Amino acid sequence: MHANELLNTIREYQFYAIELNLFLDNFPHDEKATKDFKITSHKLTCLISEYEEKYGPLTNFGSAFVENPPLWVKDPWPWQREQNRGEEE
Repeated sequence: MHANELLNTIREYQFYAIELNLFLDNFPHDEKATKDFKITSHKLTCLISEYEEKYGPLTNFGSAFVENPPLWVKDPWPWQREQNRGEEE
């Protein structure tokens, strides 16, 4: 998976996890939702680890381990991406 595809998949799983979390706030004894939440959370953790191993950390704090700090500035900054998109169109 390329970086953008992997990021989109991470966003999807983050959405699933948040929705399941909200559901479980209201129905804490729902066994299927609890199982789905555990599976989704595990998959999300794996996806984030995969992304960070290949492309660098997603956050500048928390659990991300950075072997190569220059990865932080390898890609264009967000505003540079927007400028580049405007030039491509």
